[in-house]
Amino acid sequence: MILRTQPKTDMQQLVIGEVSIDFIRKDIKNLHLVVYSPSGKVRISAPLRMNSETIRTFVISKMKWIKKQQSKLANLEREAAKEYVSQESHYYLGRLYLLKVIEQRSRPKVALTHETIELHIRPNTAREKRKEIMAGWYRQRLREIIPGLITQYEEMMKVNVAEFAIKRMKTRWGSCNLRAKRIWLNLELAKKPIECLEYIVVHELAHLIERRHGARFSALMDMFLPKWRLYKEMLNKRPLRHEYWNY
Repeated sequence: MILRTQPKTDMQQLVIGEVSIDFIRKDIKNLHLVVYSPSGKVRISAPLRMNSETIRTFVISKMKWIKKQQSKLANLEREAAKEYVSQESHYYLGRLYLLKVIEQRSRPKVALTHETIELHIRPNTAREKRKEIMAGWYRQRLREIIPGLITQYEEMMKVNVAEFAIKRMKTRWGSCNLRAKRIWLNLELAKKPIECLEYIVVHELAHLIERRHGARFSALMDMFLPKWRLYKEMLNKRPLRHEYWNY
């Protein structure tokens, strides 16, 4: 292992074999490991008082998982950057639609038809504004779908979600604040099959019962969503935006 301190930053670097891992010490209780897309870059956050040998041992224990994630990322089909023009392909709930841009002097909106997503915009609307309008539509669709899934599984799992939110997330499909009983869901889930969204909802609700990803957590997932492994695989095989990684 080589331990190098990078200049002008608190970030350090572990080199184990052929794998380089950036790490930083923070005021946290547990180690957090992330593999970033598309490069497969690895970063670990460690508690302030944790010694280097403990970090090294942890990384070595996770090396098989790290290499597996990097291999998956290297082979994933990636979604090209969008221009938001007619005849461009866009996903919604796992299905591919053609975008139809309609210019008109009225309030922007998005409409879904059997074969297309219609983007109604004012003439000369810039690409970033088109992107913003589409994102707003995806967000609204998720707001219509998610409450029903949460209610369904709250009753089954005997848990209570105080609040949910939808946001852009660079490294996760979802997250859970145990103390506040609040869950966050990635906006990109609007593009994935409904089963993938269901999987992430159940995953986050399971964390209200079991914090860690251990045997008990897997047993909870088996109980409440028997096909969760299939849905997880489905999610990870779908095209990803450049900044997202496997969950």
